[in-house]
Amino acid sequence: MTTVTTLKRGSEIIVSIESLAFGGKGLARYNNIVIFVKNGIPGQKLKVVIIKKSKQYFEAKILEIISESKHYIEPVCQHFKYCGGCSFQNLDYQIQIKQKTKQIEDIFERIGNQKDYITYPIQKCKNIYEYRNKMEFTFSNRRWILKNEPLNVKSDFALGLHIPGRYDKILDINQCHIQNNIANKILNIIKEHSQHMEPYDIIKHKGFLRNLMIRHAFNTNQTMVNIVTAFEDTDILKPIVTKLVQDVNSIASIVNNITTRKAGVSIGEYEVNLYGEKYIQETINGLTFNISANSFFQTNTNQTEKLYSMIIEESDLKKTDIVYDLYCGTGTIGISMAKYVKFVYGFEIVESAVDDANVNAKLNNINNIIFFKGDLQNIFRVNLDIEKIEKPSIVVIDPPRAGMHKKTISDIIAKEPKKIIYISCNPSTQARDIKELSIYNYKLKKILPLDMFPHTPHLENIAVIEK
Repeated sequence: MTTVTTLKRGSEIIVSIESLAFGGKGLARYNNIVIFVKNGIPGQKLKVVIIKKSKQYFEAKILEIISESKHYIEPVCQHFKYCGGCSFQNLDYQIQIKQKTKQIEDIFERIGNQKDYITYPIQKCKNIYEYRNKMEFTFSNRRWILKNEPLNVKSDFALGLHIPGRYDKILDINQCHIQNNIANKILNIIKEHSQHMEPYDIIKHKGFLRNLMIRHAFNTNQTMVNIVTAFEDTDILKPIVTKLVQDVNSIASIVNNITTRKAGVSIGEYEVNLYGEKYIQETINGLTFNISANSFFQTNTNQTEKLYSMIIEESDLKKTDIVYDLYCGTGTIGISMAKYVKFVYGFEIVESAVDDANVNAKLNNINNIIFFKGDLQNIFRVNLDIEKIEKPSIVVIDPPRAGMHKKTISDIIAKEPKKIIYISCNPSTQARDIKELSIYNYKLKKILPLDMFPHTPHLENIAVIEK
């Protein structure tokens, strides 16, 4: 019998999965020691092998499912076992929601040291499949071959998604169930008509085709295709462009991003327009936004409409309010709030995003908004023009997953807003930042989570903070 003292890498034990930990692993206990099990779901009894040991917990992988969870459902995707894009297609959606609620409450208590606040029920996603408006796929000459595939399968061409834990291996994908049928049709057209082209070798750094990005605007039915290549050769792409325009009525934009960088990034050093405009348009709650190939835009359109409506409602906006929109991106949140307030000031480090924000404001005839380009670590101290503007009554924060820099938090505190609306796709860093704000008499009143990403460990969360 294996005891706690003898538990080590390679040990095989029997565990039962109690819940899901933040990040998606199943959580079990073995003699009161926490075991995180990759791909484990609540209710399963498993034989596992220890693969990693730390001071406070162990990590394990499944060797055998001894008894299946009553919450198990058959995954709809044939790639689910290997892909890693979806973690929980095999777990009932209502249980996914229940687990995410537990996770976020635990994070705010454990990391944020928050107790006296209200947690609202998670806003569920109406469509748990075909909900993403953007997907990125990778071309590769290093296809991951599955055991059940024919021996003569083409191994030097793949268009699909990364195998978890392998930067160099791509699983060839024919259908992704979290993007819509139009995007899947485009994926297969491009795969069929690019077999003669050389996919990029991420190890040797040679080849032509690197990535494929597909965006679809659900409310306007406009589709963008972005083919990312290692060098410019528009002639070789012409047959693909012709076929796409011929077969897909919603195509409004086809662009080619060119990148010579060795890193596996899909943002080009420059862009060539192959068909239509260099952007598509989407409407959110009656406002129109231009979306270019490299613009940030929330990936779940239906939930984004809910998100923005909730932000406006929780802000309790008045015509006398001055709003600061931090990490504003292309200005979608600030523009959505503008008609309810006196003035909005947006702050963003990415120049192209600021350009898009100005276009979007003009597109919607919004005149009471100004955008500043700069790094939020120091923009309030180095930009003299910002010193002249009015102090905010409300600050909206929507930072990257890493959260805010401490200098940014200090600058917010110095502005003395009465209310802070903090939106995040990473509750861990959000809770950490709110803990810092609470030192200066800011109090967390409520959190309002939204499930933007069914079948994944991720969720969006709104925190309402007041002084």
